[in-house]
Amino acid sequence: MSKKNDQRENVVIVGGGFLGTLAARTLSTQLDASKYNLILINERPYTLYLISALRMVVTKEGNLEEQSLIPFDKLFVNGNGTFKLGRVTAIEETAPGKGGAVVLQDGEKIPYAALVLATGASWPAPIDFPEADHVVDYIKTWRKRFEQAQDIYLVGGGAVGIETAGELRDTYPNKKITIIQRDRLLLNATYPDKFHKNLEGRLRERGVNIVFNESVDTLPEFGTKGLVTQSGKEFPSADLVVPTYGPRVNTAFISSLGSDVLTGTGTVKINPTFELQAHPGVFAIGDIIEWKEQKQAGKAAAHLGVAVPNLLSYLAGRPLAKVYKGSIELIAIPIGKDGGAFYADILWGIQLGGWFVRLIKGKDLFVPKARADRGY
Repeated sequence: MSKKNDQRENVVIVGGGFLGTLAARTLSTQLDASKYNLILINERPYTLYLISALRMVVTKEGNLEEQSLIPFDKLFVNGNGTFKLGRVTAIEETAPGKGGAVVLQDGEKIPYAALVLATGASWPAPIDFPEADHVVDYIKTWRKRFEQAQDIYLVGGGAVGIETAGELRDTYPNKKITIIQRDRLLLNATYPDKFHKNLEGRLRERGVNIVFNESVDTLPEFGTKGLVTQSGKEFPSADLVVPTYGPRVNTAFISSLGSDVLTGTGTVKINPTFELQAHPGVFAIGDIIEWKEQKQAGKAAAHLGVAVPNLLSYLAGRPLAKVYKGSIELIAIPIGKDGGAFYADILWGIQLGGWFVRLIKGKDLFVPKARADRGY
């Protein structure tokens, strides 16, 4: 990356997803280009904007694949940054606080003076996207599966399951759609029961069936018919079963820093400065951190507002003064373009309906803003 006669130090960001790209753009405006090379490493030559992914895999309307795969060519302000295509498989730390190098799958090593880990999480199909060359075909395959199915079961009643049901109902008014949820309510215990019930009612109004207190251990193969739950409940007419449960964090390579950097669930142990415990100069942000909060793109500004100033302080040899104290829990869940519900954990717990979700998210899923935030 940096040439042999280039005496500048590298600031490396691993992960070009939602938060990694925003970190790169922010740092490109604040790092002194005469002292530092800013390098973003990602496995694809673009960021795949996941907030629009569920609509993108259900319908060709809006040609979202043309808008949601956002290249990096305009990401760095004034060209102050470089993109490197590759997968990081290990981190070799020289010593705590002394920099090190990230190791790519092909063996190349890229040194760093400071490191930002923003590798996010991987979701199950249909938004478990493959390598870059196959993404568009993958999207078309899922559209065809949804088009051909008549009795669709979504395994997981969190935000992904709810939003998928809404997109399907918008596109296919007459298909049978069922959510299977292992708990007694939708979502999780972060939100009050009244919000869960609100969403349940809105789904049922749109003809979406919900089966509570049932789990599915083994998903049937695509092209087969029938579904049996863990308890033995049978749904013989199911002709498409879709996993819509939660993600897994992309952190396996980070364990190369030591056996104590990850929790039992794979999240990264951090200080409130976003710096890894016992690893000065290595920062983690986004979905991968161990913090008691919901993993959401909406927390990006709060994470960056602490992590970026602290990284700059680290490079300047100053104490890390910014401390993260968490974020207010907000959630906007579209049920199609015009429906959904919003909740904010402020005052008595504010809830708003479909009109508000459509206004702030449902209509365009923030796609124009996502592109503008990355230079487009």
